[in-house]
This record gives sequence, structure tokens and C-alpha cells, in this order.
Amino acid sequence: MRTLTAAERLLQSLGISTPIDIDLEAIAYDQGVLVTYRTLQGCEARIVGFGSRAIVTVDDRVIPSRRRFSTAHELGHWHYHRGRSFICRPDDIGNYRRNPTDPERVADGYAADLLMPRYLFDPEAQKIGKCTFEAVEALRKLFRTSITATAIRLVEFGPEPSMLVCHGKSGRRWFTRPKNIPEHWFPQADLDAESYAFETLHGQGERSRRALIGADAWFDRRGADRFELYEQSQKISEGEILTILVFKGNEMLEESTGGYNVRR
Repeated sequence: MRTLTAAERLLQSLGISTPIDIDLEAIAYDQGVLVTYRTLQGCEARIVGFGSRAIVTVDDRVIPSRRRFSTAHELGHWHYHRGRSFICRPDDIGNYRRNPTDPERVADGYAADLLMPRYLFDPEAQKIGKCTFEAVEALRKLFRTSITATAIRLVEFGPEPSMLVCHGKSGRRWFTRPKNIPEHWFPQADLDAESYAFETLHGQGERSRRALIGADAWFDRRGADRFELYEQSQKISEGEILTILVFKGNEMLEESTGGYNVRR
């Protein structure tokens, strides 16, 4: 049996058995936290606590899915960093370029577990059966989460071996991969001009179709041209896209680490 995370243990202790039951304000109240929403200047969310009580304030101008993640993020601070006050700017919440041990990334991890607990998320992802942005769309509506947070969850624990890469017009911004993807598969900094992702980033379309492409379009590693993978991209803002890369078959997952060169 997989060990439950702190957030998952909390949800199960409250009897939460469906995504619609994840009521953040009620969960927060159970933990001694009052959640309020109002216009904030200079930050997106903050938590101020004393003893066993705290107040979380979230900027009411952000979209609902982001507001939920920010609220869950502050509850992560309450769980892991109690006794400290945090004023979180937009760049502090959901910033996947931060070190995994950074308090803000730790709070992000708690937020993901609270909003998309694996004991609820995994069965839904398995029912869909593929790591695509169509799957992301269905799951994010069910869990009331953002495209980015849901896509990360899907590639981490979904039904196909895959990684998620974020690009802007200046190059790769960040990427994430689960443990079953060998570390030597490190995506190139710049998009290949022949990739569907390049067309999505610079074109008018919001989402590309899922299609096969040579792995050497994504990885500067000797022998990459022997493999193919599935690629699909989604525009998440003007000048920024996410790409899901699905590893086709097991050969790429079993490759040795010898003889490769990556550009970072």
C-alpha cells in the first residue's frame, strides 16, 4: 500500500471520497484557519497565524482555479511552517523552477495533494487511459484545478510514461518528469522548428493534436533518432506553452546513460 501524504491523510480523516467534497474553506476551518478573499496589493495570498488559529487572505481578482490553488498553498504553509507568516507573490505560488526544498515548493506540493489526492485522481486518470490535454481538460474540470497543475499531476501519476515541458519564446522555462523517466532524457532548451510545439507557440492555434515525432527533435542525445514519442502542446498564455511528451514503448525507459550530450 502506498503511504498517504499529510494532505491525503487529512482528507481521509474528514471522510472526503469524491472531488466535489474538497471544500477548502470547510477544510481550513477544521484546521483553525479562516479563509477570506479581498483585493490585495503586492501579493496574491498571505497567511497570518497565532497559536492554533490563522487567517488566510487570497486576492479576489485571480481566476477560481488559481484562487483554490493559492488557498491550498497557504494551508500547506500552515501545515509545514506553522509559527511563520508568509506573504506570497504570484511568482511564489506554482513556480516550478524553484528548488524542491524551498518552502514555497513544499507548500505547492501540499496544495497539489489537497486538491488532487492520488486516491481520487489516479482512478479517474486510469479511466481516461491517456496523457493528453483532452484528459487534462476533463480532470481539471472535475477537480477544479488549473491546466498547469492538472497536467503536472497527470504526467507524474498518469497511465502513460510521460514528461511535461514548458516553453516561452526565449526557450525552455521548466520541465518535470516522474521517476520512471531516466534522467538522461533531458529536453533541449530550444524548440525544434519542425516540432508541433514550435507551431503552437508561434502560431494561432491553442492546442496541437497528439502526434508522433522523432525523439531527436526533443533530446540531444546520441541514438535519440532511433526512437519516436507522442507530442502534444497547449497554449496557456500569450507566448507560453506546455507540451506533454509520451514515451512510446519501453525501450527509451530502459536505455543506458552512456554516450549522450545535452544542451542546457
